[in-house]
Amino acid sequence: MTRRSLLMALACLACLRAEDFAAQRAKALALGELTAAPAVHAAEGYDSTAGLKAIFFDGPPWKGKPTRVFAWLGLPERKDGAKVSGVVLVHGGGGTAFREWVEKWTARGYAAIAIATEGQTDQAEETAKGRAWKRQPWGGPARDKIFADSGEPLEDQWIYQAVAQTVLANSLLRSLPEVDAEKVGVMGISWGGVVTSTVIGIDPRFAFAIPTYGCGHLFDAANQWGAALGDNQTYRQVWDPMVRMARVKTPTLWLSWPQDNHFPLDCQAACYRSAPGPHMVALIPGMRHSHPAGWAPPDSYAFADSIVQTGRPWLEQTAFETSGGEAQVSFRSAKPLDRALLVWTKDTGFTGTRDWIEAPAALTEQGHHWRVTATVPREATAWFVSVRSGDLTASSDYQER
Repeated sequence: MTRRSLLMALACLACLRAEDFAAQRAKALALGELTAAPAVHAAEGYDSTAGLKAIFFDGPPWKGKPTRVFAWLGLPERKDGAKVSGVVLVHGGGGTAFREWVEKWTARGYAAIAIATEGQTDQAEETAKGRAWKRQPWGGPARDKIFADSGEPLEDQWIYQAVAQTVLANSLLRSLPEVDAEKVGVMGISWGGVVTSTVIGIDPRFAFAIPTYGCGHLFDAANQWGAALGDNQTYRQVWDPMVRMARVKTPTLWLSWPQDNHFPLDCQAACYRSAPGPHMVALIPGMRHSHPAGWAPPDSYAFADSIVQTGRPWLEQTAFETSGGEAQVSFRSAKPLDRALLVWTKDTGFTGTRDWIEAPAALTEQGHHWRVTATVPREATAWFVSVRSGDLTASSDYQER
């Protein structure tokens, strides 16, 4: 084969690969068409009540076989028969459909459904590898490391299944007569945050979204994500939330903390800067990384309340300017702000391993508009402004030199 023939053959292969990725992206986007409510089946042997039930619902086929998804479905007490808002809850690694998480949302007046995305239930059992969640007989795939199943047919990949399950859970919740179909949101923790970041580019029906820790743009993260995904073209071309982030008009709260060891702030920022819809950022110092740490702060509930009640986040950044070593950030806030800080670092590398320093910042009010002014040290490599309203935290967009 001549050099010219070889180059032509390689070009043809590249074209075929591009066409293949385009077809896969179309299949992924088509998951947003799963708008019919799935069939629901009672889950026997669980301590269900009138307002909180363990269920199975029909999931997408996996390897040509039908599946079911285990979930906890909760409905709050209603006043005067009024419809309630709702939320789909997606767990992270090592998690399941947590009953406690549903109860926290129903206590705040929301219908909630927590789904088990790896074919498991919420019953634990001892295995050769230690304690694990018991798999159910109709379950789909368990997650295989970090997108390690990218070589499988698209429909058999875990992320395809998890996104489909989340869309179907939305359709189920919206179909209930007690629920206001236009006020159903989604929240995911860690890997569930990755799923949430992905699904909001596929299913535009969600009223709000709260990716907690997890995000997209992970192929160049300076940790295990980047190492696993740097050369994974299926992730980069099909599944990275950035592929569809320009479609996202859903009001979104990006909830995390500066020293998260899994999901870096620069990757998170790449996501919200690419989405045209309104967003809030809440980076809570000392938050830690776990399911309870993710659902404990009041910030997710306050954000959801602001969206379903007013249609917009309770706080929005309206301007950010750094000039002559001084940062000026403006916010529109429906709540009074109590104090402000500049959070900065002089370190480089992965954001979760940097030392973050807090310094006082000036806070001034002009009606519902607030301005934060702070001196950015010359040695600062990255920074953001943090403001508080009572026990709520909000942050400016993340900045880097």
